[in-house]
Amino acid sequence: MAYEQEEWIPLTGLGKKVAAGEIASIDEVLESGRPIKEPGIVDYFLPDLEDEVLDINMVQRMTDSGRRVKFRCVVVVGNRNGYVGFGQAKDAQVGNAIKKAIAHAKLNVIKVKRGCGSWECGCGEGHSIPVRVEGKAGSVTVTLMPAPQGIGLVTGDISKKVLQLAGITDVWTSSSGQTRTTINFAKATFDALKNSNLVRTGRSQ
Repeated sequence: MAYEQEEWIPLTGLGKKVAAGEIASIDEVLESGRPIKEPGIVDYFLPDLEDEVLDINMVQRMTDSGRRVKFRCVVVVGNRNGYVGFGQAKDAQVGNAIKKAIAHAKLNVIKVKRGCGSWECGCGEGHSIPVRVEGKAGSVTVTLMPAPQGIGLVTGDISKKVLQLAGITDVWTSSSGQTRTTINFAKATFDALKNSNLVRTGRSQ
């Protein structure tokens, strides 16, 4: 879904360093451990990011002035080449909720450790994940397991969209809990990808 991007004027110290050319890559930003507070930083280094709306829900809340209706939007962004982000947001307007969720997802971008951890394959290319990893969100647990080339993404549609935008093409998965809950299923998959960064391995990308 395409939205016109406004010209980015950096406001934070990190943003000003990026704009001044003092930081060379998104990896340098992520490795610094400093929180990304401006979506423009991610757009600067990853201009080819795609976004996918996973879910839009109407949320009603009773207040003293009556019933208030908002839309909650869940979005995943990624460049299909090792970078992915997950975000959600609410707004009275659907379009604004989507824009906010996309911005939130960009602030949460991570680098995914890819590899070929499948003993059946061993090609050494970054088409899958290097080792088995697990992610949790609410009652949902998602386990990602390395798969050989050609297997594809053996998982549900929501999880598949997250993995595709991360640049994973082959993986086995198993899940438990309320997997019909789109937010938690997507978030657990994202959490598993995030946990792939905590694993040290000699065969990764």
